[in-house]
Amino acid sequence: MKNNTIITISRQYGSGGREIGKRLAEKLGIPFYDKELITLAAQQSGYSEHLFEKSDKGATNSLLYSLSMYGNTMGLYDMPLNDKLFIAQSQTIKNVAEQGPCVIVGRCADYVLRGHPHVLNVFIHSDMESKIKRVVEEYGVESDNVMDLINKTDKRRANYYNYYTGMKWGRAENYHLALRTDCVGIDGAVATLAQFIEAQNALTNEND
Repeated sequence: MKNNTIITISRQYGSGGREIGKRLAEKLGIPFYDKELITLAAQQSGYSEHLFEKSDKGATNSLLYSLSMYGNTMGLYDMPLNDKLFIAQSQTIKNVAEQGPCVIVGRCADYVLRGHPHVLNVFIHSDMESKIKRVVEEYGVESDNVMDLINKTDKRRANYYNYYTGMKWGRAENYHLALRTDCVGIDGAVATLAQFIEAQNALTNEND
């Protein structure tokens, strides 16, 4: 299947979003980026991977930093470290997007690549029962307080997204497509996305 689309995947914890992204990338024969972005961002920026891994936990109580500072080194020394890390990671996302089609999981990639002509932004969610089952059986998390872990993880993701984008995580208008894995399953979600991309590319070719 010929494909020129960059797919960004936002997901609730336990919904299977990462697995969907990885399987979709394999199906389309394109690169997949999740934690790989941290390694790339660390290599390109000089910051340690450990700092990037922790950065999403600290962007909850500050005022939104203006992203109009992209590309401008003025004031970078006075910027909070988490904001520096976000800008470095965002530049890495832009770099991999410039290289061609790929699947990117999380990290506000939908916002970072806003305006890109070939981006499909997807939100993956599920009911709590299915998320608990997946977290326990597939992620290997102990069954005690799993619901609390899911809620806290999603709250952290929402805080990170809301802080850096000024938008609401999970709101339908921020995405091209939202899928519930408790309704369609992992395989169904991958198949649906592949069909959506094929239809999107066909329409683009017609309009060229």
